[in-house]
Amino acid sequence: MAPRYDVGIINPFLDAVVGVLGMMASVEVTPGKPYINRKRSAVGDVTGTIGISGTADGVMSLTLDEAVILKIVNNMLAENYTEINDEIADAVGELTNMIAGQARQDLVKEGMTLKASTPTVIIGKGHKISHITSSPILSIPFTTSEGSLVVEVSFDSTEPETA
Repeated sequence: MAPRYDVGIINPFLDAVVGVLGMMASVEVTPGKPYINRKRSAVGDVTGTIGISGTADGVMSLTLDEAVILKIVNNMLAENYTEINDEIADAVGELTNMIAGQARQDLVKEGMTLKASTPTVIIGKGHKISHITSSPILSIPFTTSEGSLVVEVSFDSTEPETA
């Protein structure tokens, strides 16, 4: 079944990023225009990915510039980290989990039932995440005062199951 990325799918992830980063880190994010990522990859300095299963199977990733994640974590923990380390990696995993969790709660309203795996974090300046899926990849870019981040979502189906 072909994925349908309408506002019922886009808004839960958009709202989750704005809400989680605003509440947890007092970081204001401005969403850009969602688009289908035809290059099928994301480039950044740190990425959290989380598998999603249930009504639809897929993945969500959160890719951030180094300056952005340092600002977020420094605000969250009242620290002064200057480089990506284990604490930053742990925070990326937790933020990925929180954003996916908030979005999943909202997707329930769209008739979906979803569970998530444990997040995986990839670190490396300018690393590239290739999405191995035949389904379209929805990219939602965001900007902050420190730089950019992107949330990417791909589901094999976004149609709620019926009994």
